[in-house]
Amino acid sequence: MIRIRIPHLAGVSALALALAVPAALSPMLATPAHAQFGFGRIVFDPSNYAENVLTAARTLEQINNQIQSLQNEATMLINQARNLASLPYSSLQQLQQNVQRTQQLLSQAQNIAFDVQNIDQMFQSTYGNVSLSATDQELVAGARSRWQNTVGGLQDAMRVQAGVVGNIDTNRTQMSALVGQSQGATGALQATQAGNQLLALQSQQLSDLIALMSANGRAGALSEAERATAAEQGREQRRRFLTPGTGYQPGNAQMFNNGNN
Repeated sequence: MIRIRIPHLAGVSALALALAVPAALSPMLATPAHAQFGFGRIVFDPSNYAENVLTAARTLEQINNQIQSLQNEATMLINQARNLASLPYSSLQQLQQNVQRTQQLLSQAQNIAFDVQNIDQMFQSTYGNVSLSATDQELVAGARSRWQNTVGGLQDAMRVQAGVVGNIDTNRTQMSALVGQSQGATGALQATQAGNQLLALQSQQLSDLIALMSANGRAGALSEAERATAAEQGREQRRRFLTPGTGYQPGNAQMFNNGNN
């Protein structure tokens, strides 16, 4: 039981005093969020708390954005490194060897080589106009030389054909390897380098095709040249045969034994 002495309020009624005491204690009971602990006082401010939470959330969002940005930059650098990675496979040496083999076959052409000056000189001396003063032995020797050129040209063409066919298996192996490298490329540079090597392979195949066409064309040209020169020589030989005094001379011939032992 609480007793309160108020010496100067003796004339106040008990009812007024009873009403005054709860009114005096009401400020302390109406603020339960305020507490007293020793000499200090802790005050909770809802608006300040909400503002701090919002600030922390925004800060966390900024940190997450920075982390995402760093991850994107790392991914970009990784992709750039992949795009700049060089292809660990090269077919250049094998393709060069194929081209060199075909060139060697072309350089081994018999009699008339693939040389402009040589061709002009050989055609002038071998396939030119038949000399009217040439002897029969010289005509026969010229015809044999032209025949040898034609046969040699045909043989050269067949050798080039065999070389080109021999390159087919090597080209197939290289093409399979390059396609595999292109499909397994880790970046743009590797894919581009594989594509360039495939183009080089196609260039080598085109070189073989040109060499084959050249060898066949050479053999056909030699055959046509021999045929044209043989026709010219045949006309000259026929003229000599039919010329009076220098052509055929009749003579006596004994066909059967006259009975003498």
